[in-house]
Amino acid sequence: MDISDWRQKIDELDVEIVRLINKRAEAARAIGELKKTADLPVYEPRREQEVFDRVRKANPGPLADAELLHVYERIIDVMRTLQRRDL
Repeated sequence: MDISDWRQKIDELDVEIVRLINKRAEAARAIGELKKTADLPVYEPRREQEVFDRVRKANPGPLADAELLHVYERIIDVMRTLQRRDL
């Protein structure tokens, strides 16, 4: 494959990533509603650590765990903001 082929592959993957992030946001929004009803806090550090541990365990590379966790920290931060916004 040449550069244009790889870029096309990345473009296709980006579309799939956007779809999956939005599905994750839908789930986070639903959880936020349940937290609101149950008067639970949006920020749950133990749950976030569980997510990070699971992501680290599932990581086959080539990203180092620290790099992948950096991406997930941002995703979770955005999801937390979504939950707070919907309160």
